[in-house]
Amino acid sequence: MRVLIISVDSGDLDHPAHAEEFQMLAEGAGADIAGTLTVKRDKPDAAHYIGKGKLEEAVAMADAEDVELILFDQPLSPAQQRNLERAFQRRVVDRVALILDIFALRAKSHEGKLQVELAQLQHLVTRLTRMWTHLERQRGGIGMRGPGESQLEMDRRMIGAKVKMLRERLARVERQRKTQRRSRARGNTLSVSLVGYTNAGKSTLFNALTKADAYAADQLFATLDTTTRKIWIEGAGNVVISDTVGFIRDLPTTLIAAFKATLEETVHADLLLHVVDAASPQRDEQIAEVDKVLEEIGANEVPCILIYNKIDQAGYEPQVERNERGEPARVFVSALQRTGLDGLRGAIAEFRPSIGNEVAIL
Repeated sequence: MRVLIISVDSGDLDHPAHAEEFQMLAEGAGADIAGTLTVKRDKPDAAHYIGKGKLEEAVAMADAEDVELILFDQPLSPAQQRNLERAFQRRVVDRVALILDIFALRAKSHEGKLQVELAQLQHLVTRLTRMWTHLERQRGGIGMRGPGESQLEMDRRMIGAKVKMLRERLARVERQRKTQRRSRARGNTLSVSLVGYTNAGKSTLFNALTKADAYAADQLFATLDTTTRKIWIEGAGNVVISDTVGFIRDLPTTLIAAFKATLEETVHADLLLHVVDAASPQRDEQIAEVDKVLEEIGANEVPCILIYNKIDQAGYEPQVERNERGEPARVFVSALQRTGLDGLRGAIAEFRPSIGNEVAIL
């Protein structure tokens, strides 16, 4: 599908990185990018987000390039989206909807599909409500009589019932996860979760540590469904390692809420391995974004080791850096080249004795 990307630069220093990331999202969704229009704007226009002059330029560009879809790299209000679609005479998809679309494309497990559907419905219902508020104010008029209101209420009820059903199903999944966690705790098994910015190499590291074949690719959100494997590490004993969904800046809150059951693996882990793309120029910003989401889901108190991955691209040597207490704080590895993994296993083994029998109380 041929698309035009509208990229809004509000003066942030990291706008080029933000724009590149959005392009990767678009490509990950299967878009054929016909062109990109960058708009400098200090604050959004209430009606169209961008100004009238730039809107006319964008419409002319869309017509000239014969694009089918407009991708907007900022979250849009329902009114802004509706106004833009009228101006372009084409569908407009904002950042939130694009991320939801990619999640729907990549979810493989039953649980993952439920979570994505819930997030999509929660996103849709806000648009539905605001899109049709003019009908609620109408009490007559041609084409604005009862059926409009009835249809709106019907749509709301239908979505509400589906949301309730999805939440009930996900609650059952959550209960199953709690049972599994209690079972692991009784077995005195160390629980380790891989977290990190999307495309940092978590799944490649997971495969290298566990000799598994979890899907790994150079694309955003290659992993959506949590994969768990049990391995043996000398000095640590049985270790359960979980590979989780990657984080991204401005991750829609509906997605964080919908993926609560999956992210609970992170909250209840004994140790987090925060995987960082050591070769990324935005490394520090990405670390901050992940820390922000960890705080949102209540996992910021879980002990954490930073894993600097892709050292083969960044020019670092495999090593373990320690904090002032002499504990492993940063481990440098290349998951792809399988270098530095012994140092990582050693860091996990060092952590194991420090928790003693605490893993029995999850």
